Amino acid sequence: MAKTAVKKNKTGDVSHKLRIRVQAYEYKILDLSVKQIIDTALRYDAELCGPVPLPVSKKIYTVNRSTFAKKNAREQFEVRAHKRLIDIVNPNQKIIESLTNLSLPSGVSIDVRML
Repeated sequence: MAKTAVKKNKTGDVSHKLRIRVQAYEYKILDLSVKQIIDTALRYDAELCGPVPLPVSKKIYTVNRSTFAKKNAREQFEVRAHKRLIDIVNPNQKIIESLTNLSLPSGVSIDVRML
């Protein structure tokens, strides 16, 4: 079984994390959106960890060039997904509200979890 680590502050309060996982097919758009998220979080004096670059996932598709003949003639295409991870420690309500109102470019998917 996996153990969940609960960290306590010096005052004895339980610390929460907001884990943001950002994914896009183009790394330039991804880096711009991560910078936008970090600037928004720093505006409200948030404690950040990241952005941590995660491994690039590649999906390779192999397709026959011809419709019915020449089985040996094939083409390969690949799709790369770039990912980044950002942790915000002890987020307050203003940070969460500003992150939900943030407009990011199309093609960027965000997964937000509270730990």
